[in-house]
Amino acid sequence: MNTVDAKRILETALICAPQPVPVRELRALFNDALGSDTLKLLLQELQLDWSQRGVELVQVATGWRFQSRPEMREYLDRLHPEKPPRYSRATMETLAIIAYRQPVTRGDIEDIRGVTVNSLIIKQLEDRGWVEVIGHRETVGRPALFATTRQFLDDMGLQSLDQLPVLDDPSGNANALEAMAAAAQGMLEPAPAQDIFQEAETGLRGSHADAQDGIQEDA
Repeated sequence: MNTVDAKRILETALICAPQPVPVRELRALFNDALGSDTLKLLLQELQLDWSQRGVELVQVATGWRFQSRPEMREYLDRLHPEKPPRYSRATMETLAIIAYRQPVTRGDIEDIRGVTVNSLIIKQLEDRGWVEVIGHRETVGRPALFATTRQFLDDMGLQSLDQLPVLDDPSGNANALEAMAAAAQGMLEPAPAQDIFQEAETGLRGSHADAQDGIQEDA
């Protein structure tokens, strides 16, 4: 099979796919006649082919997908004028703490934010598919440990947590929640975005080692 035909097949499959498709599944299109490295090269060529269009081919945590470019959103919203979900600042702060400090308990989140975490916030994040319980900390009460999901990475357009904005970058702190909210097609309720991370910044910086002590994964 020549390169043009292979790219056409990949392009068609990805455009028609409702979810991101991993390379191992794309190999089935060719009865495993093409290896993973070859497919990745073809996918990269497809990215270039679409580089000047309103739709782009991207790799996220669970595979490859076509999606509209951010600058197209203004126009696409005119087709669907209904307002997207709105996420409160408390919800997005909680999500950010889990994303940067995972795995964390509800108590960890409360220590960083300095306020009690409303159970409805955690439930909202779980129902959205962004957060899940991955185990329990071996301490009094065995509190649940929360972490983000691969769905969270997909919705944020990320391949891994390493691509989250760096908190040590002064310009990154103000933009981290805005990026999360925009990627989720939601909006923060009116509030100064520049100050969102200030109360949590000290606790968020540093390694994940302390949060991981005494972790026991669920069977």
